[in-house]
Amino acid sequence: MIDFIEGKVASKAPGELVMSAGGVGFLLQCSNATLAAAPATGEAWRCYTVLNVREDAMELFGFASLQERTLFRRLLGVTGVGAKTALGVLSAMSVRDLSVAIVTGDTAALSRAPGIGKKTAQRIVLELKDRVEQADVSGAPGAPVPAAAGSAAQEAQAALQALGYTSAEAARAVNLVRDQAETTDQIVMLALRQIGTL
Repeated sequence: MIDFIEGKVASKAPGELVMSAGGVGFLLQCSNATLAAAPATGEAWRCYTVLNVREDAMELFGFASLQERTLFRRLLGVTGVGAKTALGVLSAMSVRDLSVAIVTGDTAALSRAPGIGKKTAQRIVLELKDRVEQADVSGAPGAPVPAAAGSAAQEAQAALQALGYTSAEAARAVNLVRDQAETTDQIVMLALRQIGTL
């Protein structure tokens, strides 16, 4: 198993880059985020990897961070999600946004990724909701309201969802205003004003 490659970036192209290490050029398929994080050609870099073995091919995928690689592996474990689809999801969404969408059950956001339909998005949420690390969503403006925030904030988020807002929109708005009010009604009113400016 190849855990990471440490060497120099030999070349970049849409969806892939070549790492030169020990006299060998490794062709890595990468997300847009990893390509953006990779340094300029000729510069040293460490890239985390996953080797995907199929009946007709061996593919090497590269990731700029351990968090992105972990999410890629978890996506591969979801029924109906292959390596190319998982990489497409990571290209369409950041690690944090993807984690928030999974935790909050925002299937609409997931469905916007290439190759992800409504049913696949629902499977991703169902199978990964309890496996996404809190560190992946901590500090995210759309992270779910923690239990410690109190029932008023949680009730406000539920109320906003009942009004038709997505779980991510509701969570983001409540997180922005929950320290400014104490009652559910007050939080809902302030959150509705925030949603108008998001």
